[in-house]
Amino acid sequence: MVSEVDVAEVSRQLGRQARGIVEIAVRCVCSRPLVVKTEPRLDDGTPFPTMFYLTQPAATAAVSTLEATGLMTRLQELLVEDSDLRAAYSAAHQSYLAERAELGDVPEIAGISAGGMPERVKCLHALVGHSLVKGPGVNPIGDMALAELPWLGTQCRCQ
Repeated sequence: MVSEVDVAEVSRQLGRQARGIVEIAVRCVCSRPLVVKTEPRLDDGTPFPTMFYLTQPAATAAVSTLEATGLMTRLQELLVEDSDLRAAYSAAHQSYLAERAELGDVPEIAGISAGGMPERVKCLHALVGHSLVKGPGVNPIGDMALAELPWLGTQCRCQ
């Protein structure tokens, strides 16, 4: 159950009304939402493939900075070079799809997970969110990006 207080806080974090929240999947050490789990189809009928959505402003800003430094390009290169990494990233993709399917079937996004999985590194926000929710060892690309933000999950930077 998601409380009205949680929805209001996520809406404040996003700067718009929060939609489709199933649960607060990860909380900051101060207990505010950090990652939300969302429905695969929003109330207005829009398909929404990103099941784990990073919402806390300092975290999203930090991940945006990682993207701006070229980390996605470096991780994409590693993905091309390393067959074990590709296999683990593909497994993360399959796991993501299976968990999202438990929330409902949305044919328009069948086979589409988030963050570029399983072949690309497209959105570190989604991949970091996935790693924060599932813990180390599930999404290797998310884990590598998360390692660049050692404070995330251990120190409050809420605004």
